[in-house]
Amino acid sequence: MKRTLLISACLLGISCRYDGKDNELSQNDLRILKDNFTLIPVCPEQLGGLSTPRLPAEIQEDEKVLRKDGVYVDLAFRKGAEAALMIAGLSDCNIALMKENSPSCGNNYIYDGNFNGSLIPGKGITVNLFEKNAIKVYNENEIEKIIKENTNV
Repeated sequence: MKRTLLISACLLGISCRYDGKDNELSQNDLRILKDNFTLIPVCPEQLGGLSTPRLPAEIQEDEKVLRKDGVYVDLAFRKGAEAALMIAGLSDCNIALMKENSPSCGNNYIYDGNFNGSLIPGKGITVNLFEKNAIKVYNENEIEKIIKENTNV
């Protein structure tokens, strides 16, 4: 029986990014993932009630999430993270493949909060919650690693 893998919906080609686009993985990567896991798509930002498209948002120094127009959307990001965690629990899932650099899903890097395109080491709101709840998070550049660490291949 395949393990379940929570995956950022944008990586599956679902147009749920802030700009209404997707981050679809290559057909080869998608095939590898489908062959090895039961995929459970989530978009924490949509789960938190944010629309698509939406204004870009970045995590600030105070760990709150601010939209580019100065409106705080921290509560929606945290609500979406909690909903994604609930889906992981219902799916008996303890691994996730999330979109790097996202204020929700980044597991190594996030934007610096100044809306200038600069990245800093950090974790998104959902990733922080997942890791506090023993869910191991990978990003789209770690597909070989997720296969090696979580399958018998």
